[in-house]
Amino acid sequence: MKIVEGQKLILGSGSPRRKEILSLAGFEFDVLVSDVEENYPDDLPLRNVPEFLAIKKAKAIQEQFKIQNRAIITADTIVLINNEILGKPIDRNDAIQILQKLSGATHEVLSGVCYLFNGQVQSLTDITKVTFNKMNLKDIEYYVDEFKPYDKAGAYAIQEWIGVRNIHKIDGCYYNVMGLPMRKIIQELF
Repeated sequence: MKIVEGQKLILGSGSPRRKEILSLAGFEFDVLVSDVEENYPDDLPLRNVPEFLAIKKAKAIQEQFKIQNRAIITADTIVLINNEILGKPIDRNDAIQILQKLSGATHEVLSGVCYLFNGQVQSLTDITKVTFNKMNLKDIEYYVDEFKPYDKAGAYAIQEWIGVRNIHKIDGCYYNVMGLPMRKIIQELF
């Protein structure tokens, strides 16, 4: 199953970063968002979580909005370090603790993507390894207080101050870390 050239898509995400990436890639799309619970089975391998959630979101949008003959693209991104998912921080202290875990370490950013068209599902996962320099508490607190990364998995955005100043290297797709792995989407869905 491939995306049809010129087909207007439905992006099932309210993320401004995903909207920006899809626009930059030249796609036309409408945005629809469903309030689906981002839960998953306890026995699901952690590397399968983002793809599972992306599929769940796409199916919820199709069902809620009765979508037919329109392709839906959804995504979910997690940060994984030492076999632990670092989700969106719940408050300032949580954000600081998450960034302290990432400081001086390499973590993985996994984005699962689902392409759903008339009940047919195609999905993929992309993995990018990100290494942060060692960060001091003052810099971490500054970032959290100034940028308020409470809507970001792993408590950071690569394109913001903390990424520009503190990421030592990335191995993989930059846009995957932003939340939508366009390189892999284009390779596998076109």
